[in-house]
Amino acid sequence: MRLDGRRESSNVEDRRGMSGGKVAGLGLGGVAIVALITLLMGGNLGDVFQNVQNAGGIGSATESSYQPSAEEEELAVFAKRILAGTEDVWTKIFAQYGRTYTPPKLVLFSGSVQSACGGATSSTGPFYCSGDQSVYLDLSFFMNMKKQIGADGDFAYAYVIAHEVGHHVQNQLGILGQAHQQMSRVSEKESNQISVRLELQADFFAGVWAHHDNKLFGSLEEGDIDEGLAVAAKIGDDYLQKQAYGYSVPESFNHGTSAQRSRWLKKGIQTGDINQGDTFSVRYESL
Repeated sequence: MRLDGRRESSNVEDRRGMSGGKVAGLGLGGVAIVALITLLMGGNLGDVFQNVQNAGGIGSATESSYQPSAEEEELAVFAKRILAGTEDVWTKIFAQYGRTYTPPKLVLFSGSVQSACGGATSSTGPFYCSGDQSVYLDLSFFMNMKKQIGADGDFAYAYVIAHEVGHHVQNQLGILGQAHQQMSRVSEKESNQISVRLELQADFFAGVWAHHDNKLFGSLEEGDIDEGLAVAAKIGDDYLQKQAYGYSVPESFNHGTSAQRSRWLKKGIQTGDINQGDTFSVRYESL
């Protein structure tokens, strides 16, 4: 991506070295295993934290003499520039519909963190918390993406951030709250299907951001879109479950298949039209 000279968002809270918290009883490897199993079996962020606590617990936040590497500092600048791009794009789109966009805060952390949605560790991955309207990101996630899922590249990283911002857009539009209310009233299978619709729409919104960011700043380079689609394919529920177990359980999917995630991201990139991202009126089998 072409990002040289782009502004950095100031709507960032840096908690690296203060998110601390030792992992008691498990060790980070154990936490990662518990988190992976919980998420693959259809659990959510709250379930991950509860299972980690049950298996050993997470200590309270502490300060440490944290020294970020040069690579991590570069990623921090990158993340701030991508966040700024989402601010510019979504402010413009909301204004077209007579609405005011209030951007989310980006919270950078290391190891573990407390949010209004509960506690989480690095192994949980980036997440959005509607309780404090913040996107939480441990930059080591980017440094581990290539090693863990074989995906890399600046647009791949940008897609991850834009997806979480997409959840904030859903929250601003009232979609997220309505979906969560509905999820609390239906069966687990139906709740998972609503979750899939939310995630695919967030993928679409990430694509919409990329479309307009490129129009505003000429940010996309050859190969960028392929990077994003490659990541989308490798974080599909079917792909992750097959990698972990050798088979998949469609009833437990809560993010969407590789094909679905790639398709909705690509649709957002190609159209840039927020009106074409209604994943809730489409038959589930046709998503």
